[in-house]
Amino acid sequence: MRTKISNLLMLFFLVFTLAGCGGGSNSTSSEIIDGEQNSDTAEPMESENESVSNVEEEQRTLRISIGVNDKHPEYEGAMKFKELVESKTDDFNIEVYHSGQIADDRSAIEMLQFGTLEITIPSTSPLVNFVREYGVFDLPFTISSGEVADKVLDGPFGDKMLELVESQNLVGLAWWENGFRNLTNSVRPVEKVEDLKGLKIRTMENEIHLDAWRELGANPTPMAFTELFAAMQQGTVDGQENPYPTIELSNFYEVQDYLSGTGHVYTPFIFLFSKSVWDELTPEQQTIISDAAVEAGEFNRIRNREAAEESLEALKGFMTFSEISPEEHKRFQEKILPVIEKHKSNIGEDIVEEFLTELEKYQ
Repeated sequence: MRTKISNLLMLFFLVFTLAGCGGGSNSTSSEIIDGEQNSDTAEPMESENESVSNVEEEQRTLRISIGVNDKHPEYEGAMKFKELVESKTDDFNIEVYHSGQIADDRSAIEMLQFGTLEITIPSTSPLVNFVREYGVFDLPFTISSGEVADKVLDGPFGDKMLELVESQNLVGLAWWENGFRNLTNSVRPVEKVEDLKGLKIRTMENEIHLDAWRELGANPTPMAFTELFAAMQQGTVDGQENPYPTIELSNFYEVQDYLSGTGHVYTPFIFLFSKSVWDELTPEQQTIISDAAVEAGEFNRIRNREAAEESLEALKGFMTFSEISPEEHKRFQEKILPVIEKHKSNIGEDIVEEFLTELEKYQ
C-alpha cells in the first residue's frame, strides 16, 4: 500500500514537471517569432500597419481638366505640375485629364465652383462669362510679344486679375500660356486687311472676337471647337484662328491651304483651383501647390514658345505662309480701335485703361 501511494506521488510529480516544461517551450517559441521578449510586440506591428493604411486613406486625389490633347505644351506643363507636387509630398495623387475628357473649359470652371473638380487650366476667354474684366485679354492687337505678356502678367496687373476670380469661388494661382492666335483659311492668302473681306471665319462664342472680325471685314461664325474640322472640310466655314501648336496638332493643314501670322490675340492660360477644396488644405499644402503651379507655368511658357516655332516650321511644309508687315499690322490695330471703345464699358473702363497703360510701359 505504501509502495502504491509512493508510485502515485512520483507519477503526479512527473506529469507536473512535464507540464511546466511544455509551458516554457511555448514561451521560447513566441520569443523567436516576435523577435521580442514577450507577446506584446505584436501590437506595435499592428499599429504601424494601421498608420500606413491611414496615410493611404488621407492621400487626396487632385484632378486636372484641360481641353487640349496630350501632345500639347499645356499637357506637358500639367505633367510637370504633377511631378513637382508628388516629389514634395505624399499628400496628393495628381491625375491629368486631357482633350476635355472631364468637361469643356466653361463646364470645368463651373465644376470648380461647386467643388466637384479640383483644378482646371483654361484660356482666359471662357472666364469672361464669370468675370467680365477678363475681356481685356480678348482685345485684339494689344499685346505685341510673349516677353511683354510675361511682364504684364507677372506684375501687379496680373496679380490683380488673379485675385478677381476669388469672387467666383475660384483660386487663381498662376499664369500659363496658350499663345498668339493666327489665321488659317482655304480661300486665299491674307496679308492685308482687305484680304479678309467676306471670309467665313470660325471664332469662339465671344462678342469681342466676333465684333473684331466683323470690323476687319470678315464673316465670323461662332462654333464649338469639336465641330471645327468637319466644318472646314465641308466648307461650312472658310477658316479659323488658333495658336500654331493647336493648328498643327489638330491637323487643320489637311483642310486649310493658307496660314497668316496675324498674331492678333495673345491668350494666357490661367491655373484655377476650387476654393472650397483649397480651404480644406493646410497652409503647407497650399504653398506646395501654389509654388508648383508657378514653376510648372514657367516650364509651360518655355515649351509653348519652342512648340510654336516648331509647329510653324512644320506647317510651312503643308501650307502657304504669309507674314504681316509692320505697316499692315498697324493698319489692323487702327481698324479695330472702335471695337476696343465699344467694349470698354462692358469690360470696365478702369481695367481697360490700366491694361493699356501697363502695355505701354513695355512695348
